[in-house]
Parts: sequence; C-alpha cells; structure tokens
Amino acid sequence: MKKPTLAQRTSPSLTQRTPQAWGTQRASENDKRQRWAAACATAGAAVWAGIAVLARMGVARLGAIELLFLLAPLVIVPLGMELGRVLGGGGWLEERARRLQPAGAALVVVAMWLPPGRKAGLAALGWLLICALEAGVGFVEIVRVLWADAGGGGRATRFAMGIARVDLVVGGAWLVASRWGMRPMGIQEPIGLLTAVHFHFAGFATAMIAAATIRFSEKRGEHPWLKRLVLMVVGLPIVVAAGFVISPVVKMVAALLFSASVAGLAIAVRACGTKAANTTARILLQVAAGAVFAGMVLSGAYAVADYLGSGALTIPQMARTHGVLNAVGFCLSGLLGWLVESGVQWPVTDTSGFQTEV
Repeated sequence: MKKPTLAQRTSPSLTQRTPQAWGTQRASENDKRQRWAAACATAGAAVWAGIAVLARMGVARLGAIELLFLLAPLVIVPLGMELGRVLGGGGWLEERARRLQPAGAALVVVAMWLPPGRKAGLAALGWLLICALEAGVGFVEIVRVLWADAGGGGRATRFAMGIARVDLVVGGAWLVASRWGMRPMGIQEPIGLLTAVHFHFAGFATAMIAAATIRFSEKRGEHPWLKRLVLMVVGLPIVVAAGFVISPVVKMVAALLFSASVAGLAIAVRACGTKAANTTARILLQVAAGAVFAGMVLSGAYAVADYLGSGALTIPQMARTHGVLNAVGFCLSGLLGWLVESGVQWPVTDTSGFQTEV
C-alpha cells in the first residue's frame, strides 16, 4: 500500500479545516472577484473613453445615444454585477455571466460599429446571452422571495435585485432588434435603442442602487417607507416602456410616476449617503442623489411636453442632458458609492450561504 506523502500528511482535509481556514479561503475568493470586477470596469471605461474620442473626431459614426448605451455593457453592468454579488451573491450562473461579460461587451462594440443589419444583430446576440444568464439568476431570486425565502437577506432587497437582472434581458433583446434593423410593433429608431438604454440604466442600474439603499436603511432600522418606494422604482420602468404601445396617456402618467419615485429614491440615497462610513462613498452618493433629482425633473418635463406635442425638449437634447445626468451622474456614481461603502461594513454572502465581514 502506497504511503501518503509529507504534504498529504500535513495538509488538513476538507472536513478537518477550521472555521478560520474556511474564512480565509472565502476572503481570498472574494478578493479575486473584486479584482476581476475592478479590472473589467476599468478596462471598459478606457475602451469607452477611446470610442468617445473617435466619435468626436468623426472616425466612429456613433451619436450620443449609442455612446450612452455603450457605457452600460462596458462599465455599468460589471459594476452592477459586483454590487449584486456583494449584496447577496447569485451562485454559479451569475459567476458564468461575470466571466463572459467582457466578451459580451466587446461584441456590443462590434455591433455598434457595424451598420444595422444581420451582422450587427448577430454580434449583439453575444450580449443578449449575458443578459439571459443574469435574467435566469433574477428569475430564481424572485421565485425565492415570493416563496418567503429571502436567502439570507431582506426580501425587498433581493426582489429589487431580481427585477434588476430580469430588466437586462429585456434591454438586451431591444438591442438585438435595434442593431438587426427590426421594428417590433412598428417602433422606429431611435426609440428601439432608447428602450435598450432605458432597461439598462433606469431598469438594471437604478434597481441595483435601490437595493443597496434599502439594505443600508434596513441595517440601521430607518426609512420604513422605502420598501414601498423601491417597489415603484423597480416596477415602473416596464410600465413606461409599455406606454409606448398602449397609449400616450399611459406613457405620460407612468413616466411622471417613475420620475417622482426616483426623485424620492434620490432623497433616500442622500439621507443614507450622509451616514456612510467611507468619506469617498459619502461624496459619490451625494453626487448621485443630486444628479438624478435634476435628471428626473427633466424627465417629467419631457413626458408632459411629449404628450402635448411640444418641441421644447427633443430626444437629442434629452440624451445630452437627462441621459448624461442619469447614466454618469447617478448610475455610475451611485454604484461606485455603494461598492466603496460595501468594503467597509457589509456582509458578503457566498454561494453556500455563509456570511463574512469584509
């Protein structure tokens, strides 16, 4: 019989590992995932900046709406994925999505660079795959919440994260339709691409920020009204989008309600942000709250102007003002703010349900 080696005799088995050893291993895995998310978002930001310069020079034929959308797969989504992991994790399916995200984002760049058509649509399918993986995680999360199993965290937080992930697949499907040159339900461009923008920023990113805000509030036992507000924030984006095919009245009312609910979320983000433990997080969350409040004022004004048939605010103007305030001022600053704060005091739940302080 072969004798065990010295390394085998001195290395503890899985069943012999102490809780400290398990904690060390989980902390190491957590560090790797944090570095991966940071690398993806940083590289994505560099790519986006380069594309923006090329667009400004006229080399890349991309407008403000296309550049706004590209910010989502390159920067916003990897940050949102990481925040979702910090808030509660998503298991092996989300881990696959996280690993494939850079490839999916690269295919979005290709899809945007190509003229609308079959080739651009096929490239966009790569991003739709990532969105579908995230939506699978979100669907499972929603089912668990509805069955009264919060999986180690608050039900409102996890429901918001589930809806956020499902929003991605809706946005991904509209991206494919836009780049393929399809016109679902007779909707013309740029409304098709704007719908993809809507579900990535107003849907996914905003719901993730709302989830982080309510988790912070619940831990402190504050703002009990926030749960109802978050349900409006995560549910109304689909109603706003549906308004485009139902009726102008539904579109206007839903847009006004969504603007009001996000403005309320801005107040909550500001209130929670002032109590953040990290100074950088406090600054980022204050910037996010101020930016989105201003952006929602513009959004409400546009909803009314559009219903009345006024040309006071056009889509290109909204892309350069409301779009920038929402995408960069709110989504980017808000996600970064809660991620920075999460490194101070929040528990990280791994796929086995353990919790460790980071």
